Amino acid sequence: MVGKEHVLTDPQLRAGYERDWTGRFGSDALAVVRPGTVEQVAAVVALCAREGVAIVPQGGNTGLVGGSVPRGGEVVLSLRRLRELGPVDATAGQVEVGAGVTLHELQEHARAAGMEFGMDMASRGSATVGGMIATNAGGSQVMRYGSMCDQVLGVEAVLGSGQVIQRLSGLPKDNAGYDLVGLLAGSEGTLGVVTRARLRVVPRPRYRAVALLGFASVEGALEALAATRAAISSLLSADVFFREGMELVCAHLGSERPFTAAAQAYLLLEAASTHDVAPDLFHVLDRVPGVLGSAAATEPRDRQRLWAYRERHTEAINAAGIPHKLDIAVPPGAVAAFERELRALLAAEAPEARLFLFGHLAEGNFHVNIIGLPPEDERVDGLVLELVARHGGTISSEHGVGIAKARWLPLVRSEADIAAMAAVKRALDPALVLNPGVILGPLDRPA
Repeated sequence: MVGKEHVLTDPQLRAGYERDWTGRFGSDALAVVRPGTVEQVAAVVALCAREGVAIVPQGGNTGLVGGSVPRGGEVVLSLRRLRELGPVDATAGQVEVGAGVTLHELQEHARAAGMEFGMDMASRGSATVGGMIATNAGGSQVMRYGSMCDQVLGVEAVLGSGQVIQRLSGLPKDNAGYDLVGLLAGSEGTLGVVTRARLRVVPRPRYRAVALLGFASVEGALEALAATRAAISSLLSADVFFREGMELVCAHLGSERPFTAAAQAYLLLEAASTHDVAPDLFHVLDRVPGVLGSAAATEPRDRQRLWAYRERHTEAINAAGIPHKLDIAVPPGAVAAFERELRALLAAEAPEARLFLFGHLAEGNFHVNIIGLPPEDERVDGLVLELVARHGGTISSEHGVGIAKARWLPLVRSEADIAAMAAVKRALDPALVLNPGVILGPLDRPA
């Protein structure tokens, strides 16, 4: 179906597809299959459905919850060869691309046409469009442009039966039936395999400015964010991290702190527009109270240097140990209380653990990274997610539920919610071969 060279059974050739970024999840695959067309994807899925062989769809394998790697004996369906880049339609603000295109490639393709794709994240060089749709990825620009589902205007996908659906017209208004495009976004490969997508692009901002501010607490960062959002409309990103993360990243990179003042919480802001945003941004920040130290940049190299303190967190944490990673969100009004209670919880329940916390402040989205605990010990994971639920939050903000958090789904979804999702799963994947166990946990296969 796909050519002998694209069916990998040798353990050495499979290895790069069998473990995720955390190092916690992964096992042996039956084979890694690399189709190059939607017809090949459909043929492979249909064969596996007939034979009852489970499939794990995989993009760039940058997942962090075990949802894109085998658990034992599945076929890994790699979409990396689906790399078409269609022309950018600046009038409509749209572009059609293959599922295997990386975020960086999409960004550069849009920029060459004077446009911008409204998402960014540290894994831009590896994360693929298909995987970003499957997990409804977020990133640092959600405050301005929304999550991945807000960028998706249409998809082509293969359902669990091997049937192909196409919704690629890109019509801004099309209410002819159920929103299958929206249903597939965030489904983590359990309902269908995205092979192509029509995506929204926006005019490229000409000017950018970045500011990194230090505060005694996260409350100061929240006040600064509120003041900035109220004063300027060009704010693009608002990320937060803490003293432990700054120290770890600096040690990992061998770099100096951006300013000498010791801070507990750091707020990284970026503004972007068609006009010079620096005067407006810096004018607002000059009047924000409680700033212990600051650094600002407008030139690309200097902006990247400031962003590195935030974006290099993941690699620095992974170098320090195998982390327990929990991608959560709480209502913005609960951010300060959650951060205090989280630290108290870990001090009481796992004093040997080290906590590294960072994320996207405007959405109340934290990436909780805990090292110093055995990878298989999930007791503290459960306690943290219970704390999140008590604050009215979600156990998965932008990474997905995957295998890692399926057992805790009832914390934030009712029995009726879960039953409805299971019914949809059985309807679109009747043989239950697409990423079994992800999100919903094990489901009984039909007799």
